[in-house]
Amino acid sequence: MSYTSITELARRNLFDELRVRNTTWAGRLGESDFLDRIFPLKDLPSYDHRQSNMMGDIWMHREHFVDWADDWVYDDGRLDLMHCKDETFLSFLCEMLHPVVRSDEKEIADLLDVFNRHLAADGFELTPSTYISGKPIYAARLRHAGISQVATARKVAEELSSEYITGLITRMETAITRDPALAIGSAKEFVESICKGILTARKLPPMGSETLPQLVKAVREALDLSVSTKTSDTLKQTLSGLASVTQGLAELRGQLGSGHGHHPGTGKPAPYVARLSVNAAIALGVFLYDAHREAP
Repeated sequence: MSYTSITELARRNLFDELRVRNTTWAGRLGESDFLDRIFPLKDLPSYDHRQSNMMGDIWMHREHFVDWADDWVYDDGRLDLMHCKDETFLSFLCEMLHPVVRSDEKEIADLLDVFNRHLAADGFELTPSTYISGKPIYAARLRHAGISQVATARKVAEELSSEYITGLITRMETAITRDPALAIGSAKEFVESICKGILTARKLPPMGSETLPQLVKAVREALDLSVSTKTSDTLKQTLSGLASVTQGLAELRGQLGSGHGHHPGTGKPAPYVARLSVNAAIALGVFLYDAHREAP
C-alpha cells in the first residue's frame, strides 16, 4: 500500500481532536513497545547524547523521567506523522485500535468514528480486515461508489455467520489498489465459499475437488436455476451471463490472481481489472445467496 493523498490538514485536525480528547495513543502498551510495532526505533537517531537511538530516547524521556509532553509523538520529526506516506500514517491509526493495544469496545468505537470522520474527505476509511479471538483487526481501504453492493455482501456473511467470508470481502476491497492479484484471487475464493455454504446448507456438500464453474453449476441445479425450456429469454440470458462471469473469474485468477506461480516477467494486473473481478464476484455471490434464501 503506498497511498499519498491524505492531506496535512486532515492529519492535523485528527491529531488536534485526539489532543482535546486526551487520548492515550499507546493504549495499555508502553510507548516504545507501541511504536516499535510500526517504526524501526533502533535504527532512528537519538536526540539525546546519552542514548544511541530513538528507542533509548523514548525510554529515558517517556518511561523514566517522563519529561516529554503526552502528545509528543504527533510532531516528532523522526516519525514525521504529518508528512509520512499514507501507509505509515494509516498503520499508526490501525495500531491504536488493535485489541492488544485497547480492550474497551466503546473506546475503540469512539476512536474509529473520529478516524473515519477525518479520513473520509480524502477517500479513506478503516474497517475490520480479520479477527483475532473474535476481536477485529483494522485495515485501511479506499472508499468507492460500490459500497452499497459491498454492504449487501457483508450481510450475506453475517447471515452465514462466517468470519472467513467477512475477511475475504475486506481483503478484496483493500487489495484492489494495493495488491490487484490478491484481490482477484480473493474474488474467486469469495464465490467458491458462497457456493460451498449454499450446497452444505442444502445437504449437498461438495467433494472438494470441484472447479468454480462446477460449483456454480451445482448451485444452479440445486436451486433449480438451470436454463430450461420453461425459462424466459431474459432469465436465459442472465444465467448464461452467470456462466460467462464464473468462467471469466476462474481464468482471471489463473492468469493474474494470487495463489498460482507465474513467470517472473508476469506484469502486475491493473487495479481496474481487479475491481471488475471483485464487483463481478460480489454480484454473483449475492445473487446465488438471495436465490438460495428464497428457494424452498
